[in-house]
Amino acid sequence: MSYDFDNIIERRGTNSLKYDFALERGKPEGLLPLWLADMDFSAPPEVLADIQQAVSHGIFGYSEPKDDYYAAVADWFGSRFGYQTERCEIIKTPGIVFALAQAVRALTEPNDAVMIQTPVYYPFFEVVRANGRKLATNPLLYADGRYSINFEDFERKIADNGVKLFILCSPHNPVGRVWRQEELERLNDICVKQNVTVVSDEIHCDFVWSRHTHICFGLVNENAIIATAPGKTFNVSGLQASNLFVRNRDLRDRLKAEISRSGYSQLNTLGLVACQSAYTKGGAWLEELKAYLMENIQATREFMATRLPKIRLVEPEGTYLLWLDFSQYGLTQNELDRRVTEGAKLWLSSGTIFGSDGKGFQRINIACPRATLFDALGRLEKEFAGLS
Repeated sequence: MSYDFDNIIERRGTNSLKYDFALERGKPEGLLPLWLADMDFSAPPEVLADIQQAVSHGIFGYSEPKDDYYAAVADWFGSRFGYQTERCEIIKTPGIVFALAQAVRALTEPNDAVMIQTPVYYPFFEVVRANGRKLATNPLLYADGRYSINFEDFERKIADNGVKLFILCSPHNPVGRVWRQEELERLNDICVKQNVTVVSDEIHCDFVWSRHTHICFGLVNENAIIATAPGKTFNVSGLQASNLFVRNRDLRDRLKAEISRSGYSQLNTLGLVACQSAYTKGGAWLEELKAYLMENIQATREFMATRLPKIRLVEPEGTYLLWLDFSQYGLTQNELDRRVTEGAKLWLSSGTIFGSDGKGFQRINIACPRATLFDALGRLEKEFAGLS
């Protein structure tokens, strides 16, 4: 490999939310954290060089991108996913959660219903409830170690609740599904029939494994809003840059108006540099990273099968966040969380923060050096291997 993903970078003492805020988050000190969805790898050196050049300039005034920024974003999604977009269709925001909140306010009214599919990334709950909207849930079906969509429940809940907006997670966090063409088309048919606007969070689209293919929902429904960002892909989330693709002019105008009402205008100057640089120069780094992560997934798969067979790895189709099923131990969620935290000395994401459907699960982030991963797996083995 041209890039070193085995290098362990000390993150403690850097105000890292992942490493430095255990006490503030109600956790004991000294845990190995694999909870938050950022990576323990340095951003691509090509991106760091462009950021350093901008830093050396020394002036961080208000900035707006030129055509080359929009071309870099469009080229990435066009060449990799076949989704074509133009400059006028791209709306910049400081993050996808921010964008989802703006979409909820712009495209629904107070007490309108918004649909999500649980278990799901927990800010989805927050952006609905915090904005005075009614939450409608379509729990995914879990059988034989795999998740699928309950389409009958989806359509019934939309009709019964008068759902106006559906927030799709694609690829899905935390269950790791990469939705197939026929699944997306069936969701879309229901949403079109019921006049439901779709916002598709596709932040994990660059991490899809083996035979699976990410299909941008914008290719299924040109009126959908597609939320993207370089943050997860290139580990630059703290620089706060994301992009919405909004082809429908009416929806675009409503979103822009809502963002304007929030008082937000220019993105972080270095975020703009990082985004353009990553989409222009980060392709080779990403391919090597994906190969490394696939080896981490395989190592986890083999470890569970041979040494912790009662912990079931939900086979990941996408993302670097693995969903672990501990249900065979018969523990309550509180007991499971206690054993993970106090026994294994790990900080993972408890399944129930993604909704009650996550009972019996933990989410683990394997985007870390392999030595760190094996340290975490060894801790799980020491705590759980002897449990009947």
